[in-house]
Amino acid sequence: MIDTLNILIALMTIAFGAFGFIAPRYTASALDLEIGPSNMGLSELRASVGGLFVAMGLFAIWSGLPMANAMLGVAYTGAAIGRLVSIFLDKPPFKKAMLYFGLEAGPAAYLLLANL
Repeated sequence: MIDTLNILIALMTIAFGAFGFIAPRYTASALDLEIGPSNMGLSELRASVGGLFVAMGLFAIWSGLPMANAMLGVAYTGAAIGRLVSIFLDKPPFKKAMLYFGLEAGPAAYLLLANL
C-alpha cells in the first residue's frame, strides 16, 4: 500500500511538472502569472515548476528508496509552508490558494509519515 501511494504521488508530481516543462504559458495562466518581455519567466517555469518536479518524481519512482520519497515530502512541505505564508501575507484568491495548499500539504504529510 505504501509503495502504491508513493508511486501515485510521484506520478502526480511528474504530471504537474510536465505542464510546467511542456506548456509553461498554460502553467503561467493557471497560476495567474504574467510572462515578461524577456521570456525569462518561461525559462523559470520550465526549470523550477517543470523540470525540477519531473526529475524529483522520476527519481523517487526509479530509486524506490523511502528516503527519496521522504525528500519529495520535504519539497512538498516547503511548498506548503510557502503557500501558507503567502495566504496570510499576500492574500491570494483564497479558494485557489487553499486548493493548492491541500495539494501540497496532503502529499507532504503522507510522504513524510510513511517514509521516515
